[in-house]
Amino acid sequence: MLKLVFTGVWICAVSLGSVYFSIQHASAPVESSAEAERRALQEYVQGELITVPVITDGAVQGYFLTKLSFSVDKAKAKMLEVPLKESVTNALYDILVGQKLINVADTSNFDLATFKTKVKDGLNKQLRDEVIFDVLIEQLEYLSKADVARIANSANEKQRKPVPIVDKNGETAHDQMPESEKRAAAAGH
Repeated sequence: MLKLVFTGVWICAVSLGSVYFSIQHASAPVESSAEAERRALQEYVQGELITVPVITDGAVQGYFLTKLSFSVDKAKAKMLEVPLKESVTNALYDILVGQKLINVADTSNFDLATFKTKVKDGLNKQLRDEVIFDVLIEQLEYLSKADVARIANSANEKQRKPVPIVDKNGETAHDQMPESEKRAAAAGH
């Protein structure tokens, strides 16, 4: 019995010591001057929920529901002729519908990181400048045409949730804007 008590005390002492040691020697991540300069230039723009039709064989097969937010260059965003949200929404339709980045029938080759990069590059190309630093995908889901019809035609039926799109690594979109930026965006609108 006495060995059990000493073992418990020993485990507690080692655990507390290791936690104390790690807290004492932990340091804040070192931020390079280039990264600090970039953070000073950027702001987060909360995107809007948009619905993009999936057209196959000349007919609508379903809809992508997507909400993207962006880390943008403040100065360049203010110099755009068309407001950023409207420019981005227009460009997203061109990118998602025109390039067919997601094959709903076979998502085994879909890669979320590649999707973000292609959207960022496509948006910057359409904006004719490096305005967007990063793309945050808050929501990326799919509703089939049959699901939409079922929802529209039956008020009594339990509403189904859209199906999240899973990439080849098993990841789904779940990016979030930093909390301080969400509050700033909400206060501005």
